[in-house]
Amino acid sequence: MRLIFRYIRRFIGMMILGLLIKIIGTLMDLVLPYILAHIVDNVVPAGERNTIFYWGGIMIICSIIALVGNVIANRIAARVARDTTKSIRHDLFKKVMYLSSERLDKLTIPSLESRLTSDTFQIHRVVGMMQRIGVRAPILLFGGIALTLTLDPVLTLIMVATLPFIGITVYFVSRKGIPMFTEAQAGVDNMTRVVRENAQGIRVVKALSKTDYERRHFDDANRNLVRLEKKANLTMALTNPMMTLFLNIGLAGVILVGAYRVQGGLSEPGVIIAFMSYFTIVTNAMLTITRIFTMMSRGTASANRIKEVLDLEPDLPVIEKGEPAENDGYLIFEDVNFSYNKVKNNLSDINFSLPKGATLGIIGSTGSGKSTLIQLIMRYYDPDSGRILVDGKDVRAYKPEELHAKIGIVRQNDFLYNDTIEENIRFGRDISHEEIVNAAKIAQADGFINETEGGYSHMLTAKGTNVSGGQKQRLLIARALADSPELLILDDSSSALDYKTDATLRRAINENYSDTTTVIVAQRVSSIMNADLILVLENGEIIAAGKHDELMQDCDVYREISDTQLGGAILD
Repeated sequence: MRLIFRYIRRFIGMMILGLLIKIIGTLMDLVLPYILAHIVDNVVPAGERNTIFYWGGIMIICSIIALVGNVIANRIAARVARDTTKSIRHDLFKKVMYLSSERLDKLTIPSLESRLTSDTFQIHRVVGMMQRIGVRAPILLFGGIALTLTLDPVLTLIMVATLPFIGITVYFVSRKGIPMFTEAQAGVDNMTRVVRENAQGIRVVKALSKTDYERRHFDDANRNLVRLEKKANLTMALTNPMMTLFLNIGLAGVILVGAYRVQGGLSEPGVIIAFMSYFTIVTNAMLTITRIFTMMSRGTASANRIKEVLDLEPDLPVIEKGEPAENDGYLIFEDVNFSYNKVKNNLSDINFSLPKGATLGIIGSTGSGKSTLIQLIMRYYDPDSGRILVDGKDVRAYKPEELHAKIGIVRQNDFLYNDTIEENIRFGRDISHEEIVNAAKIAQADGFINETEGGYSHMLTAKGTNVSGGQKQRLLIARALADSPELLILDDSSSALDYKTDATLRRAINENYSDTTTVIVAQRVSSIMNADLILVLENGEIIAAGKHDELMQDCDVYREISDTQLGGAILD
């Protein structure tokens, strides 16, 4: 719960105001039975009508003050809960955006989604509840007990004797409930993952007629979540029946002893009536406190899950610049080794140097390490050994925003969002309309953009489902080019383009971005055959490096790929 207290401190002034108003309203509720006892035992026997109306009016005024005070306090509580949760969501989302890919792999995207949604919702409920009934219930409980002491201490002792049993029950049940709710939230993560996977792959699911199969898959995750929540809720549900049992035993004792005391002249009927009202107040307060413990158990589990993310230390720290490179290349790999699972290398002994303005082509079979190499350049991961330099500086010495400002990258499955074509290319950057149009022309996208209704103002759907695969790739390339990057990375980004468009695109990039260093990951030889340096990867190792003509002579793997795709032809 330290996480929650850390965030509500900024609203302490508003909370104090709300608490004061809540206390006043609650005290008005507490004083009503006391006034009623006075009317029954003292005012009514005197037979003075005006006095009865006077005290009745006081009861009405107290009731109004209680109503208005509680309404105002509850509105303040809702505002504090809203703003606290907003701050937590903001910081959590910001933290997620800066997590390394390795951290994202471990936490998983579905888990982070549920922490941003389900867990923050639980915290919202806890913060609001603690201000509304978390203040009111203890005041009613202890205030009610204090007032009953002034009415009849003997009956009060009977009522208070049940409280230790209730407290012990709540304590032990809550201790078991928090781990169970944590486990239930993990079940939410799993169900979120299933929903996310099916939403993203809905077309494939339908195309393969696997709707029923995926429905059963979801049902399994849903039933598991229901089982976990049922287990946690049944455990916490023990508190209400146990409390009711103890309170009913106490109530029976109060009624029995009260009857003997009235009969013996040791107490009065009005006192018994007021005492029963207070007993009801105390009973409801105890039941409310039980609800608080249940909600606190859920909130604690959610707060711990959020705190786990917020307290993560940076695992990709910025280092000193380090030793200068041995040559003046713009992009340099020096003895780079990397493994995702730290067992078997995904990249081994990667060495090359690419001059500024040159083009690097990377080709290899699926799983050969092409995209992994790109992720190391972007510093989504750090190499296990060796180093990578961009513009003469170790990528680990750059701040993330500084490094990424130098790079324009396009992946095959990058996303477009629900906005205009222009805004999808601009992507929140300070780029003029003229620069966007120029980038679109170079990316061979300007033609089809102008043919669409509205041109650059044409609205795209989420994920760009209202454009073709080739059009989508050209828009993504325009996005990368629009900011005139120093280093352009095209990670299998022209797979949906025909050979002619691909060749025209590469020619336009070479003509207009002659100073830009380019890295092209491709499955097609035609996309990289004019590169200044081509790397052939196999099982994470460079098995050959050189220009197209050199590789055709010296590398059997490259020659086989080229002959299969081009049939020995030379394409421009």
